[in-house]
Amino acid sequence: MTYSFDGRVAIVTGAGGGLGRCHALELAKRGCKVVVNDLGGAMDGTGGSSAAAEGVVAEINAAGGEAIANGGSVSDRTGARSMVDDAMAAWGRVDIVINNAGILRDKSFAKMDLDDFQMVLDVHLMGSVNVTRAVWPIMREQNYGRVVVTTSPTGLYGNFGQANYGAAKLGLVGLMNTLKIEGVRNNIHTNTIAPVAATRMTENLMTGDALKALAPELVTPAVIYLCSEDAPNGVVLQAQGGQFSVACIVENTGVSLGLEATAEDIGGNFERIADLAGARPRGSLDLGAM
Repeated sequence: MTYSFDGRVAIVTGAGGGLGRCHALELAKRGCKVVVNDLGGAMDGTGGSSAAAEGVVAEINAAGGEAIANGGSVSDRTGARSMVDDAMAAWGRVDIVINNAGILRDKSFAKMDLDDFQMVLDVHLMGSVNVTRAVWPIMREQNYGRVVVTTSPTGLYGNFGQANYGAAKLGLVGLMNTLKIEGVRNNIHTNTIAPVAATRMTENLMTGDALKALAPELVTPAVIYLCSEDAPNGVVLQAQGGQFSVACIVENTGVSLGLEATAEDIGGNFERIADLAGARPRGSLDLGAM
């Protein structure tokens, strides 16, 4: 079995380097037409240049693929819309969106400027919302779409100095959990990639050996699968250095303390309440069962 993307059109944000570049190149190699989006800014989101996106387009075209560059900002609704408009003008459809663009503005929560908190949310979380919302009606009309959002171990498990980044990244899992429900009737599958990779965001945190073992191209096979017709729906797929696993939220059976339960009752039984033996993932929220 080979995953082919002949006739498909993808938008990849933040594709001027790192993970996004690898995703764009592999999709194009498999026959996909690609909008290579990158603002071309610094790691903190400042500045901007079209050179990075145009360089990846040149790579794709030189290899016989088809791609166009877009320099819009995902945090701006007009910029997000421009990616979709460019794809529709060039090829008349959009089948795949990979929300990969991101920035870092790390500081401990006590020292973090709230403008920096907001900016990280605007790029990671709202950027994914903006691009996905712009393409959603097209995917519904086509009765086909594959959406990938990008979370992080920081979002799933936490990391010192990254409250803004972690909040945005776990917010994307919440976004996926609803889009998987709302999109399924139109064959739109939404999934999340949770990568650990050596990119400019992580290069200062890793040694030379780790940089080689965690090359970004080792994450791309997982993303290609999530873009394929065989993609699952509503999965957080972790990928690092050739290892792949699924992360999920689980729930235990809990303890019934009765309608008259007090805070003290909870405290006295908390070890039992928190026992995760036999815990399982659950389906979507069923308000009728509450």
